[in-house]
Amino acid sequence: MTGSQTAAPAWTRRPANLARAITAELVSRIVGGLHPPGTPLPPEPALCETFSVSRTVVREAVKLLQEKGLVQVRQGSGTIVTSPGTWNLLDELVLAASIAQDDSMNVLDDLVVTRRLLESDMAGVAARRADQDTIEQLRALVDRMDELVDDHVTYEEHDRAFHDIVMHASGNRIARGVVTALQSQAIHTARYVGRTERALCVASNLGHRQVSEHIAAHDPDGAAAAMFTHITDAWLARRAGPGDALRLQR
Repeated sequence: MTGSQTAAPAWTRRPANLARAITAELVSRIVGGLHPPGTPLPPEPALCETFSVSRTVVREAVKLLQEKGLVQVRQGSGTIVTSPGTWNLLDELVLAASIAQDDSMNVLDDLVVTRRLLESDMAGVAARRADQDTIEQLRALVDRMDELVDDHVTYEEHDRAFHDIVMHASGNRIARGVVTALQSQAIHTARYVGRTERALCVASNLGHRQVSEHIAAHDPDGAAAAMFTHITDAWLARRAGPGDALRLQR
C-alpha cells in the first residue's frame, strides 16, 4: 500500500446482510441467557449504538427475531424475550445456538428422538414403495461403506446418502425436510459426531444392512424397526456427554 492509499472504511467490510448478522448475534445472546425470558431487549437506540447500525437495520433484526419466536413486541413494554417453548428450533440460527449452548445434551437427544420417529416411519413406507433401482442403490452404498470403515469422514458422507435415499423413497417430503433441517446443523457439531472409531462404523453399517434387507424384502414393519434400532444404537454408541440419555427410552 502506498502513502496515497488508505484502508477501506470499516463499514465496507461488514456482512452484506447486516440485519441477519445482528439477528444471529442476538439469537446467540438470547439462547445463551444474556437476555432472559420475560425481560426486554435493549431499546432501539442502545442496539443501534452497540452494533453501529441504523434504526432500520435494528427493526429488521427484531422482525426476524419475532419470526423465529424469540421475542414479542408489546405496546408500551418494548421488545420482550419469550420463553424457550415458543422458539422455532427448526430455524437454523435457533437450532445452532441451542446445540452450541446445551451442556445437558438434551437438545441433541431430542433431535435424535425426533429423527428416529420420522425416519423409522419413512423406512416402513419405503419398504412398500421401493423399486428395484432404489434397492440396488441401497445395497451398493452398504457394500461401499463396508470398505470405508477406516475413513470415517467419507463413511459419514455415504451414511447420510443412505438415509436420504430411504427418506426419498418414502415420498414424504415434509418429514424428509424436517430431518434434513435438523441434521444440517447437528452434523457440524463435535458432540453430535461423537466417537468415530472403526468399530463404531462397522456396527453402524450392520444396522444399515438390516434396514436395506428389510426394504429389499418389502417388509415395512421390519424396516421401521430396523431403522429405529439403528438410529438409537448408533447415537448411544457415539454419544459422549453428560447424563444417561433417558430421553431416548421408549
